[in-house]
Amino acid sequence: MRNILVATDFSNDAYCALFYATQLFTSRECTFYILNVFDELTPLEGKKSKLLGHKKLLAQLQIASNEKLTRTFHKIVLDNENDKHQFQTFSKKGNLVNILKKAIDDYNINLVVMGSKGNTGAKEIFLGSNTIQAANVIEKCPILAVPKQIDYKALKEIAFITDFKKGCAKEALEPLLFLTSLSGASVRVMHITEEEILNKEQESRRKLLQLCLKDVDHSFHWVQEYADKAIVIDSFLKKYNIDMFAMIHHKRSFFERLVREPVVKDITMYTDIPLLILPHRN
Repeated sequence: MRNILVATDFSNDAYCALFYATQLFTSRECTFYILNVFDELTPLEGKKSKLLGHKKLLAQLQIASNEKLTRTFHKIVLDNENDKHQFQTFSKKGNLVNILKKAIDDYNINLVVMGSKGNTGAKEIFLGSNTIQAANVIEKCPILAVPKQIDYKALKEIAFITDFKKGCAKEALEPLLFLTSLSGASVRVMHITEEEILNKEQESRRKLLQLCLKDVDHSFHWVQEYADKAIVIDSFLKKYNIDMFAMIHHKRSFFERLVREPVVKDITMYTDIPLLILPHRN
């Protein structure tokens, strides 16, 4: 992973996501592309945008975006102090998800980093709407959703939550395997048992996953579905002191079923553990 795209709305959460990414890749030479996307509904600080004409409003928003990106650039350079890292900033008008897709192609992006909530995020919401929309559309690279203003911890334990139905091949798991290599992290595979035994397809994928993890310290954990899945996952993450957890996103996947519930019953859920959303590739 050499090209990292970080989306920002200039909130503290977004800056935390950017700083977390720099610390995660502290030993690697890479370029961070810091992106801000705005449109006519973006608030214009200190000015009454309703009084401005359409073109004048967009011009003011462009200026404000560039100025804030410049401040973000100088702040992260000072906070990071890593000669291996390069930073580039760019501002675009339009739809965030569409611009992210184009930027992934234009800059050969290997990872998209987003704050899990932005300026308008309520703490009860599992993931911000922008993050969910991006996960639903982006198919070429993983997304790392970083919860609000967490302190960086080196990765020691990574959880991979799977239903053994898809996403167990090496191609899909490459980003996860790469991140384990950064600090020699262990992988804890979690499967919530919705059936008494795995069917033939699931068992085949379990064996394939085991083969993919042969060079990584790993373990498999079967967890009974005794309550809301979100609470089951939360308990598992806390029990094993998980530093990051990963899930495959594909249609009708476990991840998709989970995020369809807009409000997580347990408010403490996912407040301090980054989530790696892996695109389905097999």
